Amino acid sequence: MRPNAHIAAGLIAIGLITGTCYAQSPVDSLSRCLSDATSGKDRKELARWVFAAMTAHPEMKALSSATTEDIESASRVAGALFTRLMAENCSKEVKAAIQFGGPAAIQTGFQTLGQLAMLELMSNPQVAASMSILDRYVDKSKIDAAIQSK
Repeated sequence: MRPNAHIAAGLIAIGLITGTCYAQSPVDSLSRCLSDATSGKDRKELARWVFAAMTAHPEMKALSSATTEDIESASRVAGALFTRLMAENCSKEVKAAIQFGGPAAIQTGFQTLGQLAMLELMSNPQVAASMSILDRYVDKSKIDAAIQSK
């Protein structure tokens, strides 16, 4: 195991231990419900919607061939997913989170789901290979020098 993997494993273990020792906040309960109530397919659909929406940005348009119909379709599927999660699967947790932290609590819960959706995509070998291209262009010695300097 790489050193960073040991640190990550330790943090996860601490999170699991402390999670069982203390009551979860309503926002944590919402995040867990959203995660538990979605499948890998649901998370990919969420990521598809985010990606499709991002293609509307003028500087991103050239990177995608998404059509208006593609964006509409992704939005329709994501809308149904959000409705199911908020009105059916996690309605009790949504209500408690809003009472606890207002509308921002819902955003926090969905941020966790968004992170899971990204992890779902990043675990694909082709995506990982494409992401690793960045490594060719990072000046590691310059970064190391910056970290080492006081």
